[in-house]
Amino acid sequence: MWRASLANVHHTRRLGAVGAGLAWRRAAVAAPIAGWAVGPAKPDSVLRRCYHEDIVYGYRVPKVFDYPDYSSKQLSNRQQQAALVCLVSAYRSIGHRATDLDPLKIQKRQAIPELDPARYGLADASQMFDVDGILAIKSESGSTKMSVAEIHRALTDLYCGHVAFEFEHIPDTAERRWFADHVESTSTDTKLAAAKKRRFYELLARSEAFDNFMQKKFGQVKRYGLEGAESAIVALDELFSLCNHSGIAEAVVGMPHRGRLNILIDLLKYSPRALFHKLQGNAEFPRDLPASGDVISHIASSPKLNYGCTSDLHVTMLHNPSHLEAVNPVVAGYGRAKQMYLYDKNTDPGCALGDRLIGIQIHGDAAFTGQGVIMETLGLSNLPHFSLGGTVHIIINNQIGYTTPATNARSTLYTSDVAKMVNAPVIHVNGDYPEEVARAMRVAFEYRKMFRKDVIIDLITFRRWGHNELDEPSFTQPHMYKIIRARESVPKQYERQMQEEGIVTKDDASETRAAFVKHLDDELAASKDFVPQADHLKGKWAGLIMSTEAVTTIDTGVPVATLRKVGEKSVSVDQAFHVHSRLTKHHIQPRLKRLSEGTSVDWATAEALAFGSLLKEGFNIRLCGQDVGRGTFSQRHAMFVCQDTENVYIPLNSIGGKQGKLEVANSNLSELAVLGFEYGVSIQSPTVLPIWEAQFGDFNNTAQVIIDTYISSGETKWLRQSGLVMLLPHGYDGAGPEHSSSRIERFLQMCNTPHDLTDAGQVQNPNMHVAVPTTPAQIFHLLRRQMKRNYRKPLVVAGPKTLLRLSAATSSLEEMAPGTSFQPVLSDSLADDPGLVKRVVFVAGKLYYDLAKAYADRKDEISSKIAIVRVEEICPFPRSQLTRELERFSGATEFIWCQEETMNAGAYSFVQPRLQSILPSGARLGYIGREPLAAPVTGISCVYKAEQAQIIESALSGI
Repeated sequence: MWRASLANVHHTRRLGAVGAGLAWRRAAVAAPIAGWAVGPAKPDSVLRRCYHEDIVYGYRVPKVFDYPDYSSKQLSNRQQQAALVCLVSAYRSIGHRATDLDPLKIQKRQAIPELDPARYGLADASQMFDVDGILAIKSESGSTKMSVAEIHRALTDLYCGHVAFEFEHIPDTAERRWFADHVESTSTDTKLAAAKKRRFYELLARSEAFDNFMQKKFGQVKRYGLEGAESAIVALDELFSLCNHSGIAEAVVGMPHRGRLNILIDLLKYSPRALFHKLQGNAEFPRDLPASGDVISHIASSPKLNYGCTSDLHVTMLHNPSHLEAVNPVVAGYGRAKQMYLYDKNTDPGCALGDRLIGIQIHGDAAFTGQGVIMETLGLSNLPHFSLGGTVHIIINNQIGYTTPATNARSTLYTSDVAKMVNAPVIHVNGDYPEEVARAMRVAFEYRKMFRKDVIIDLITFRRWGHNELDEPSFTQPHMYKIIRARESVPKQYERQMQEEGIVTKDDASETRAAFVKHLDDELAASKDFVPQADHLKGKWAGLIMSTEAVTTIDTGVPVATLRKVGEKSVSVDQAFHVHSRLTKHHIQPRLKRLSEGTSVDWATAEALAFGSLLKEGFNIRLCGQDVGRGTFSQRHAMFVCQDTENVYIPLNSIGGKQGKLEVANSNLSELAVLGFEYGVSIQSPTVLPIWEAQFGDFNNTAQVIIDTYISSGETKWLRQSGLVMLLPHGYDGAGPEHSSSRIERFLQMCNTPHDLTDAGQVQNPNMHVAVPTTPAQIFHLLRRQMKRNYRKPLVVAGPKTLLRLSAATSSLEEMAPGTSFQPVLSDSLADDPGLVKRVVFVAGKLYYDLAKAYADRKDEISSKIAIVRVEEICPFPRSQLTRELERFSGATEFIWCQEETMNAGAYSFVQPRLQSILPSGARLGYIGREPLAAPVTGISCVYKAEQAQIIESALSGI
């Protein structure tokens, strides 16, 4: 019986042993769960019983791995044969540096002195040793007694051949022992059945035939073929086969452009005629759908594969943008969300994280080293709420990036070295040897299966052409391409090997290629009559529609009694659970008082009511970001931490009934990968409300690639809807250039609504919604509207900071009752007589409260001549609501857009032409705000205060 503190799980070592008797325990991470206190690690049986709950909350479930202890005989043998232990350790640690990995032979094999037996006093090649407990390799007769020559030869063949293993950097002793023992004990198990070899040959031959066909028929197309790296298709096929035979039901794949078409056509059942239809200049979607489409290197597919098993393997290759590696966190998020769905439907109590789904990421070598999203995504791999239970990474290493040689592309020995940040093992393999590639994949798969952690395959290949088929690579790499053009292709090499082994005849080889080319010719002919179909609203998405206009007003109210019940539950904890005294006094008790009175509901309470009411209706919610559990401004407290035990509890997961689940995912300090992850979650299921909250609004800057290529354009390019919500704290409060602006202008620039609406009836159907709510009731309705509509759109919320606790910024429960909804425009309530209004000031965000306070202070002076209108949703532009508002002020002659942002930022450039189009004839829209500035705002406090005062004064004076 064992117990291990979550914060104190260590290895034990013995003299001469690499972790003797170690029980490998990946401890449960203190993450939120309702009804189960996270405490000391529990035995495997207990973990299995509570696994179903854990995965719903996004836990990385502990897995107990007991590695066999060394026997006393083995320990004694290791102590007596210390020299041999050192030699074996050297091969395991640095043998990879002496391997034959480069198909082009440009990188020469190194002579490593540490691999010489004589260095350890083992100069006598005939000297016999018992390797029991030292090496898992055995002699040809199966004995553990081997000579120095036999040991040296076996070590060289295993660790310095065409496959190289890096695993000694792994800090966990048991993992290192397992890896070494597994590699060494399976070293002789390399014979493949003839049928398997035939399969590999056919894949390679068809891949080469496809590239040749494309070059002949579409010679001017940049197809980024697989030529030179054809072994990648063998690696992927072997992985799919292993997954299928091990019971994995789902594989989620992300990859860049190189080789994508080969893999789609030959492995993932993508229709060649659909591809040829698009290559002839046609759309990949029905013409009646408002979709712009994308280039061929971003095409996706989602087939079911079967390798002779009782059930299928469903493979989903996701769409990717041209921004290298941006798809990686999307794959992780999509896979995580799908795992939650699978486990929710799975009744097997013994199921573990990663049993049903695997993540597969394919990379380019230069991108793997150079793109920061790689490091950010790897950083998520072992975290609670983000782990997939292990991802298999395949680096298609062409040894060049565009025209950049490896010496200029990285500062590390290997392109895979960045993966060592998460202690992932790396398997390097020479792409000239397809069978060794398959063997490397088998080792990688077994490691991932055992430890549920990421593993890297560095597949070292070459690129037959330049960066694309129209490029001339010898401009910059003459020596490399002289070698490439003189050598035989990988498929031809393997074909010759198969003929020598009698598995394929010369006639077989010709027939295989000819049959595939004929198939492609037939598909090309049929492509002229091909009619594309859409598959975007099927499965879990069935019942939703592709919107034709923006639904901005929908009844999202909830009965007051239900709101009170949900609100009370949001701060209810067991008496034995000791909440911090300040939370009891300043958070729990005030919330209960507000709910009882039904007035002065603050922002955090309204948000909790939105969450709780959606959960009660069966929706799931994932709230993600840095410190979202308590909130950046200590306002939310969706999770409580017991002050005695540090157990975590989420009250909203105990509302009762068949409620949904709230996952509070406190993320690491990443925006690019985390936002990509949440986008992946959002496109997997329409029943999950995924919310990403930035610590401050401008933190979205570092995730701009995800915003540009996925969130703003994913539906337009690929017909993939997303209901992702981005909560971006925004507002000028003297904090300086950073952390003030969420850069609303950038999101508005990406919105596709009409610029000048001269026709009042013109329909708006934006790619995303951008809102600046100023009351708790507004955020309540916004969040509920995301799930209550029959379509999904991304929502960008320029949320508050100072309004979170501003007494003027509160709402009543009646404003959230049935019959209420989000209001894109909040009418002026300050002017006593609309007919007397001469100036209408349009404003968005917290500036309204500054103006309203100043308005109240000088109301006698203003005498109802000024009206202040809040624009709560900027996109879609609320044209009809603002038109009605202007009709109330029929005597107005001045119309102003007032903002605290600089003139070249904020919403001004977006609203100016739209507001101008609805103003009375002859009227012009004025501007009050800060002057254009390169920074969002000044960092000098006295200047800031003077500017803010001037904005308010200009808006309310001169009447």
